[in-house]
Amino acid sequence: MKSAVTPKTILTWFFVVLGLYLLVFYGFEYWRHRRGGWEVDFTSDSRGRPSIVIYQARLNISSVEVLFPDEKTEATNVSKRITFDRPLRKVLFGRVLYEDLTVLPGVVTLDLFGHEIELLPRALIVNKKEVPWKSESVIELWSSNKLAQPPRVAHPDEPR
Repeated sequence: MKSAVTPKTILTWFFVVLGLYLLVFYGFEYWRHRRGGWEVDFTSDSRGRPSIVIYQARLNISSVEVLFPDEKTEATNVSKRITFDRPLRKVLFGRVLYEDLTVLPGVVTLDLFGHEIELLPRALIVNKKEVPWKSESVIELWSSNKLAQPPRVAHPDEPR
């Protein structure tokens, strides 16, 4: 009597399962990354006044500018575009409070001069207030608009 399990059937099943695994894995990776991350230009003018400009091409969001008219940075005339497509990106000024980049563009929360700015696909949240995405718009954040309590870090390993 002949056994049904032969080295040839084991090898065949190995390659079938491997092919299915790779197909599913790369399918999920494509689905997670297909829209790309948030692109944020961190800039300061000749007087050191900072601003950010937000872009997300797949969501038709372009040139949403957030100005900080009464703030100053040490660096002048600087500009750096940061794409939030992977965790732990360093920003030019301020700090990243939270990021969920599991499915791009994901969620990115920034603390910029005491203002909490949260980038969500459905809306922009500025100091806990929802602002609908509108391309080519300008938002001014003055010191008087800051939150009563400063934004807190959401990462458990950082001091609160």
